[in-house]
Amino acid sequence: MKTQSRRNLLKVAAAAAGGVALGAAPAQAQKSQSPERKAYTIGPKPDKTPLFNSAVSYGNLLFLAGIGAHFPGDIKAHTAHVLDELQKQLENAGSSMSKVLKVNVYLNDIKDWEAMNTVYAGRWGDTPPVRTTIAPAGGIPGNSLVEIDCIAFI
Repeated sequence: MKTQSRRNLLKVAAAAAGGVALGAAPAQAQKSQSPERKAYTIGPKPDKTPLFNSAVSYGNLLFLAGIGAHFPGDIKAHTAHVLDELQKQLENAGSSMSKVLKVNVYLNDIKDWEAMNTVYAGRWGDTPPVRTTIAPAGGIPGNSLVEIDCIAFI
């Protein structure tokens, strides 16, 4: 009886530590339960492998690459465009603005912070995501005044 109790204790400890307990399912069955990595695109699929994906999920987490606005305009127009594009990407992957957990905002000029916030506010539902805002020393690629990336759940 003492041996049986010790064996049960080892099973519980191994399971809690994420290890394989005695009598556990084979590794093949455990492997099939791992989250799937999936890429999302809007429009036709590229002919060759792209440099990066704009949206990738892993399990129920969705990661969106930075989106900029590459046209003439002010910070408010650029911010509105970027947020609209983020929303399209999120919805295409089965998520939404209210499911965003983390946002990174990159401003070409930190002086645009206040004007960007006037457009940014209220776009995320009742519980806005956490956010980091920086102005990179070299600016934003492609002459965008703002670039935003995010992590959401599906």
